Amino acid sequence: MMAALISPLFLTGCEAPLNLEGVNSELQKQVRRTDQLQGIAVNNHAIVAVGADGVVLTSNKSDVSWSRQQLAQGPSLVDIAVCPDQSFVVLSMDKQVWRSADNGDSWQAAKVPTQEDLIDLTCALDNSVWVVGSFSTILHSDNRGETWQETTLNEDAMLTGIQFLDQSTALVTGEFGVVSRSDDGGQSWQEPRYIPNDFYVQTAHFTSVNEGWVGGLSGQILYTQDGGESWNKQLTPTESPIYGFYHTGERLFAFGDHSTVLSHTGQDWQKLESQTKPVYLRSAALLETGQLLFAGGAGSLFTLDIQSHDSTQISQK
Repeated sequence: MMAALISPLFLTGCEAPLNLEGVNSELQKQVRRTDQLQGIAVNNHAIVAVGADGVVLTSNKSDVSWSRQQLAQGPSLVDIAVCPDQSFVVLSMDKQVWRSADNGDSWQAAKVPTQEDLIDLTCALDNSVWVVGSFSTILHSDNRGETWQETTLNEDAMLTGIQFLDQSTALVTGEFGVVSRSDDGGQSWQEPRYIPNDFYVQTAHFTSVNEGWVGGLSGQILYTQDGGESWNKQLTPTESPIYGFYHTGERLFAFGDHSTVLSHTGQDWQKLESQTKPVYLRSAALLETGQLLFAGGAGSLFTLDIQSHDSTQISQK
């Protein structure tokens, strides 16, 4: 009975016209506020940023002006790296690695044959592609994804990062403070060492087999100078999660949620103030201008002038 009384009101009431002008205007942009960017990388010619829904943004390296494309089926793209041969490789959540040999203009997908979830990738100095994920799984391909070799540390832990220091030395880090090293190009891995208190490693950066930093929740950054035998907590002026490090010259930066950017002062960390909107920053790349370009949430692409420490949002063309 109530439905019968209400329905005439809908039939006879006034209805405001649907205005799609703002939506259509947003859809015309190359970079949109709905974009959730997860990775950015630079080779000798181009800049490529990737994110959710298969979004790929490309720009000439010398003149930042973005072009947009979306990969077929709209996979969630979670990481990107540049190989020594200057090709780009991208990892998607549906267990595929995408490769571009033409500066991001076209992409070829290769399925990674594993049941495990994958979260991070890198390229070794021989152009082999490496991915890591759940159950401490490590996979690599020497032939552009045609075949893959899989190994595991036999730990029920999510590996969140892999880094090659040179052709022989690689490190993986992850959940429960797992840290393991390979000295033979990833063919075998040492028994894991563990960062105290089950530290969940969101990101890691090593400058040598002895010296490295890991970042985690609540703005925590730990430092080792003995290859992970011991870890010291460094003071940070933030409670925001740390998602990445970037090392350029003598400068080391950390970045994370709420547009947090930190600069390493030698012992502790200093927060760099900015007027940018409070979004997560997931990845960074160095531009020819000497600026760091950060990619993150809500289609954010911020630059940091390393000399002046000013952080501003670049034009989204």
